[in-house]
Amino acid sequence: MIRIGLTSFNEHDKLTGKKNNTLYEYAGFLPLVELDTAYYGIPRKTSVENWISEVPDTFRFVVKVYQGISGQADWHTYYQTEEEMIQHFLEVMAPMTEKGKLFCFLVQFPSSFKCTQENVQYLRKLRKWFDGYPVAIELRDYSWYSSEFLERTRSFMQRAGFSLAVIDEPQLLNTTIPFDPFVTNPSFTLFRFHGRNTQGWLANDQDWRKKRTLYRYSEEELQQLAKEIRSIEKQTREIGVIFNNNSGGDAAENALALQKILQIEPQGLNPKQINLF
Repeated sequence: MIRIGLTSFNEHDKLTGKKNNTLYEYAGFLPLVELDTAYYGIPRKTSVENWISEVPDTFRFVVKVYQGISGQADWHTYYQTEEEMIQHFLEVMAPMTEKGKLFCFLVQFPSSFKCTQENVQYLRKLRKWFDGYPVAIELRDYSWYSSEFLERTRSFMQRAGFSLAVIDEPQLLNTTIPFDPFVTNPSFTLFRFHGRNTQGWLANDQDWRKKRTLYRYSEEELQQLAKEIRSIEKQTREIGVIFNNNSGGDAAENALALQKILQIEPQGLNPKQINLF
């Protein structure tokens, strides 16, 4: 099964015509969403319970894990050990995992997370901490994909049962990661499309986040991405596709266009308009 969705649910006016959507409204159009809320701070369990109450049975969540887990925040202020941090995160997410609404946890590492023995060892610890849970890994440094390490990176992810996320982003020599549709987990594969704004990707001013994802995929580019998705469909049971190119509000229209190209018609979505009678 292929599910297509977007990062966040409340900022896609191209879906509903509204500037701010509820999760219930979003789930009337797409069957998958990536939640970044937990990345900035582990939410309350009641928030997780509210999320799953707003979506239909067929809906799934990609949850970006807390930034302390991916080494991008100092967790020592809140937790005594890494194990305590992980335990709290999983306890909060329990309603989602128990209800079968989780597509996967996403661990997005920074570009400073390079292919070293120390970092490989951390990935091994991560697998133990998330034993039994579906985990996608997004690596953002080219060293993992270099000719020296690519095969070993793939092999490690296969043995660990991680899904190595397939990333589409600008191709800058030895600084960004290549598009590599290689299946490392037969249970699920996650695609994340950041856009191909080369100039914006290099921005380092205060608006760099907005510039990075300011991109609209063309029909030709979507056709090629659809071909790549279909090429691995028989190798993995579930495929999730997340569009993150939304600085200009393009993600929703690109997602709907890709659904059409792939001839996907999601079933069991929320009603788009509540019938009061």
